[in-house]
Amino acid sequence: MRKIICFILSAALLTVGALAADDTTEKGFDLHCTAAVLMERETGALLYAQAEHRHLSPASVTKVMTLLLVAEAVDSGAVAADDIVTGSARAASMGGSQIWLKEGEQMTVSEMTKCVAVVSANDCAVALAEHLCGSEEAFTARMNQRAAELGMNDTHFTNCTGLFEDSNHYTSAYDIALMSRELLRHDFVRQFTNIWTDTIREGAFGLTNTNKLVRFYPDCTGLKTGFTSTAMFCLAASAMRDDVEYIAVILHGDTSQQRFDAARTLLDYAFANYTLITPQAEALPPVAIKLGAAESVDVVCGESGRVLVEKAAQNSLQAAVTLPESVAAPVEEGQSLGVLTLTSDGREVARVPLLAGESVERLGFVQIWTRLVRLLCGQTN
Repeated sequence: MRKIICFILSAALLTVGALAADDTTEKGFDLHCTAAVLMERETGALLYAQAEHRHLSPASVTKVMTLLLVAEAVDSGAVAADDIVTGSARAASMGGSQIWLKEGEQMTVSEMTKCVAVVSANDCAVALAEHLCGSEEAFTARMNQRAAELGMNDTHFTNCTGLFEDSNHYTSAYDIALMSRELLRHDFVRQFTNIWTDTIREGAFGLTNTNKLVRFYPDCTGLKTGFTSTAMFCLAASAMRDDVEYIAVILHGDTSQQRFDAARTLLDYAFANYTLITPQAEALPPVAIKLGAAESVDVVCGESGRVLVEKAAQNSLQAAVTLPESVAAPVEEGQSLGVLTLTSDGREVARVPLLAGESVERLGFVQIWTRLVRLLCGQTN
């Protein structure tokens, strides 16, 4: 193996160590909740975790997944934002947060999505579920399928609202961060999640966001509140400054205000201490290939993007590239070849995979024989 010390390369973060609960206590954190997570959206870096995999009732934070499926349906063209959704008797019967949808009342997909995002409307969530999948049951099955696809291993949904107390309906702070990160990729929903007040029904019905951070926390971008007597006060909050966005998840907070205070504490910590950088790139050396159709393969970073680093370490970062002298053909594009390790004052702060930039086939017998003959004859081509 060879190790090359070089200037920092442009790459996306693979791992950043999460702070332990004791670390945050030393920093003055007092979250008053059962579970919490702080994640950077672009890289997925986990900056704080408290009981992050504990199975808990999420209440209406469930609707992050509901909104995600709607957004994906719109972006894929399965439905259009201006398609008409007709409220069913079941949708109209939903209690809790609602817009008092009437059976047979019609609204567009966009209007109903806004109602779910802003006021957590249970009736609109069910109406959208039925519109997309024919029934809430079928939609819920799709929710669980999508959760599995996202690696949400601590999650099981039994409905699309989180309204009902059900021991089989649960998730975790970490899983909520995962689906929140995915939801924030979709501008269709982002246009609604940071609305403070709005109206529907031609101005006759007012909407005020259940997420008070939208009004009172600078640069808040969303995302979703929740409350039941079992779940207590829950929140998935997001905010963006200087093109860096963080997600704070609070589950089972003691009071409504304390969940907002807890999210604010985590977001403040992230903005104060971390940043994303795109360093100047230095060319990665190619790796030689044994018995390949090409003599070498170019090396690329695992994901194009930026690296999340502590602001205090930003000016002292160094990179160590570890690659093999050679690999045997065949080589597949995207095949793992090595690793780029970022350090600051001898402490590892990030690890980035290095991959093959293209595929290289293995030489056949005739090609190997031809190459051997050329070598014996002193030919280079």
